[in-house]
Amino acid sequence: MAEDLTITKTGTKEEQYVSLIPQIEALLYGETDLIANLANVCAALKEQFGWFWVGFYLLKNDAMPAGRQELVLGPFQGPVACTRIKKGKGVCGASWERNETIIVPNVDEFPGHIACASASKSEIVLPLYMDNNIIGVLDVDSEYLAHFDEVDSKYLNQILSLIHA
Repeated sequence: MAEDLTITKTGTKEEQYVSLIPQIEALLYGETDLIANLANVCAALKEQFGWFWVGFYLLKNDAMPAGRQELVLGPFQGPVACTRIKKGKGVCGASWERNETIIVPNVDEFPGHIACASASKSEIVLPLYMDNNIIGVLDVDSEYLAHFDEVDSKYLNQILSLIHA
């Protein structure tokens, strides 16, 4: 397990991801606790990129009928957040419902956006899978408009593929 991250603030965003991914892989190596791994991924991403908010929402009540499932706040870094999100609601609920990554350049223009924090201006949400089933989403918010792009999508998906329970 890595004890410290080497944060590189110079270079392109892609170069920063390329530097960070092997460190996250080392951080997760041998750890089987999902919550511990999600917490460390959040901390590493927040430390590297300084985003306004980064965290996971996890699918809960999976023994219940599909209409009763919700995303529930999991490990995160940043200000307090919404606790529960229904399928199809907000960017997180839409990512879960559509089973796809959603990049929102301006959250004020996203129909049904859930404003947990007014400082959030742009967002990227990616599904989190375990054994080919969606178990939650990674939600990242920025206080800047149009902060996220396909580079973030590509590398965040790579990071999510490293998470195992």
